[in-house]
Amino acid sequence: MSKTALIVEDEIFVALDLERILTDAGYQVVAIAADSDTALEAAPGCAVAFVDVNLRDGATGPQIAQRIARDHGVKVVFVTANPGQIGHVRDALGYIRKPFSEAAILAAAAVATDGAEAGDVEFVRLAAND
Repeated sequence: MSKTALIVEDEIFVALDLERILTDAGYQVVAIAADSDTALEAAPGCAVAFVDVNLRDGATGPQIAQRIARDHGVKVVFVTANPGQIGHVRDALGYIRKPFSEAAILAAAAVATDGAEAGDVEFVRLAAND
């Protein structure tokens, strides 16, 4: 699978940290989106999306995740301080709690793009996908 990523995050320093981690690991970050419209526009062709729950336009992360997974086959990993707000997003792989580690982001990216196992890092698979 291609190593293209979408970052859906409205906190610019968090988004830039994610971009650095992914770029250093050889991923191409297609876009950083802070709201629904930008995320949905950038999703086609992405392999994986790292999605926050609460964005500039509200708690729209779960709806964005559902749409980009369903419509474009994008693998979704939530990166959030509020995993309880994720709800039931059928096609999401799991979540990483903020503050995140580089190892957790890279493990989730590998799960999404290579089908690797996450190992002993802070990546939590969503129960609906076990």
